[in-house]
Amino acid sequence: FFSILLSLGSGVLTSIMNQKVARIWNTCILLAITAMSAVVFVYMLGVGEPYTFMMGHFPAPWGNEIRNGVLESGMALFFCIVMLLSLKGGQEHINAEIEETKINLYYIMINLLLSSLLALIYTNDLFTAYVFVEINTIAACGLIMIMESGRAIEAATRYMIMSLLGSGLFLIGLCMLYDMTGHLLMSNVQESVRQIAAEGSYMIPLLVTIALMVVGLAIKSALFPFHAWLPDAYGYSTVSSAAMLSSLVSKGYIFLLIKIIYRVIGFDIFVQSRIINVLFVFGLAGMIMGSTSAIRENDIRRMISYSSVAQIGYIYMGFGLGTTAGMVASVFHILAHAATKSLLFVSGVGLTDVADDNKQFIELTGAAYRNVCAGLAFTVGALSMVGIPLFSGFISKLLFSQAAVQSNLKMLPALIVLAISTVLNTIYFMKTVIRIYTPIKSGYPSVFAKDHPLYALTLLCFVALNIVLGMCSQPIADWITQGLSVFA
Repeated sequence: FFSILLSLGSGVLTSIMNQKVARIWNTCILLAITAMSAVVFVYMLGVGEPYTFMMGHFPAPWGNEIRNGVLESGMALFFCIVMLLSLKGGQEHINAEIEETKINLYYIMINLLLSSLLALIYTNDLFTAYVFVEINTIAACGLIMIMESGRAIEAATRYMIMSLLGSGLFLIGLCMLYDMTGHLLMSNVQESVRQIAAEGSYMIPLLVTIALMVVGLAIKSALFPFHAWLPDAYGYSTVSSAAMLSSLVSKGYIFLLIKIIYRVIGFDIFVQSRIINVLFVFGLAGMIMGSTSAIRENDIRRMISYSSVAQIGYIYMGFGLGTTAGMVASVFHILAHAATKSLLFVSGVGLTDVADDNKQFIELTGAAYRNVCAGLAFTVGALSMVGIPLFSGFISKLLFSQAAVQSNLKMLPALIVLAISTVLNTIYFMKTVIRIYTPIKSGYPSVFAKDHPLYALTLLCFVALNIVLGMCSQPIADWITQGLSVFA
């Protein structure tokens, strides 16, 4: 509760600070919240059981409360780590690309984004979740358009239009659910939903409600075919914004959807609704279409962006399997994709910097020789996305394959599309790696890029995080399974 308030209040204080003070203050706040999240996570691992915290003087169902369990605390810690690394990895570009008088506004958006993500993770109230969904949307738009270029403003406008469409559908579903149950706290809503399902009353309105909420969050998280805003939003923002948008913002909405599936609707009722079949089809389509779009791109930032469409398809495909194993694979892929996608964006900007800020592939020839750290880090991220052992992406695809085998009717299409998507991933990521390691005809320059120590350290931390997810996958998968088992 204090971490949410701390980041929210920090945004207010940042508005009166200058550039340097705002940067230092924001870093200290992020470090403090990360430390608090780590302590809570260790505590929850020891306790095992979730708990709720009542805000105000009124207990449920009239009051508001937050809920913490091992899955929530672990996800909050991971989000804080990725946000901190993404921010520090693009620090130099924040100072260079944003007008000096508006840098503190950028940090305001960072604080609002962090508070909204933490609230989405911890809240046990549906309307509170909706409020912070909108705060998340506003903060994300601010992160995109802070550069004030024409393409960035256009991208932010497209993002806002699609995001508000998703928010509207989610709100309509939320209103219908409140009308049927009379509750907003997730645990109370679930009791009423189970009673409705047992009695067989209001089943069609309940099905419509579930569909509206799921589609609303799917639009906001860029599930195919609702992904048109994504390439421009990621491609024309600062590198820190792109890293956080791709790794955290969409994952916050997906985590809220997981909470709705388990804590509001009930996993068994959600499976029986057959909406998982729609998610399964769209997930498979996203895995293919996102990859084929990435292959056609000649811009490295947009290529990485289209790759996110494919990876989000993986997550929804896991939902669509309708099994606990599929949900565990999807949650693990949230972690793997967040760690790897941020690594790709942050390392990619190091490659474009030594190519005179050109993002076209032809201009990146030999870039890995001119920036060794960025080249090696990008290669690690590419290998992870392809699914090479040792890295987190391999574990994700292994878990998805094992989950698919447990689903009789969906096993064959899931495995076939998983194989095709892996081949397509290999094509566009290895094409990029080969390009950046191809010496230019006159020989690559003998003077290498001199990276800021903070940038090199950030890349090293991202690589280490990726390897930890790949090498210590069993304890992490056990933690996810334990978290989902007590989620309801």
